[in-house]
Amino acid sequence: MTSSAPSSDVMGAELRPLFATPLLVTEIEGAEAINAALRPVILERRERLPSARRSNDGGWQSDLDFETWGGAGGARIMAAARTLADGLTQVQTEAGLVALPPVWTMNAWANVNGPGDANMPHHHPAAFWSGVYWLDAGEPAEPGGACGGELEFMDPRGVLPSFYAPTLRYAISGCLSAGRSEFFTPRTGTMVLFPAWLVHSVRRYTGAGVRISVAFNLSI
Repeated sequence: MTSSAPSSDVMGAELRPLFATPLLVTEIEGAEAINAALRPVILERRERLPSARRSNDGGWQSDLDFETWGGAGGARIMAAARTLADGLTQVQTEAGLVALPPVWTMNAWANVNGPGDANMPHHHPAAFWSGVYWLDAGEPAEPGGACGGELEFMDPRGVLPSFYAPTLRYAISGCLSAGRSEFFTPRTGTMVLFPAWLVHSVRRYTGAGVRISVAFNLSI
């Protein structure tokens, strides 16, 4: 017997999803102009300066000083990141939660991945939010194909939910990947924001040409 769609409506039970992990996805206004201005700047810098070595397995990463050389386009990306974080952050006070976002300290860096490049699993210490903006997600190597290079998020609970019985699944929407990973396929002009402690990686890029992105951290 198979089920077409899992449901939590059993015996009138109330579903309370606990320990949710936020992933925010948004399209950036004016992305086409931002991308056209930043692409040659980032590629020129890659040709001139060696790569920083952090999570990258191949590919190129700049130092954490993108805001100092990203120009007007870079400033718009950073402003969008701050605005998104402001709308999703509150401060705990004696009176309760207050929508009074802190003054963020940011660092950011550019990434260029070519065919075969990836980023190893990692998190971003000393930050509250982290995110990435793709100014060029790349093109498939073959018509109708995929580019690979998915952004992979590991379940922060580790393998425990699937360790005991790997074939069993929690038949509840949003819980089917418990103990496994979730994936996001990069799109040009798109920004994602997620908790800095969430372990993530970038699968190997298989597209044509290069994929260019800007990653960032928001700290207090």
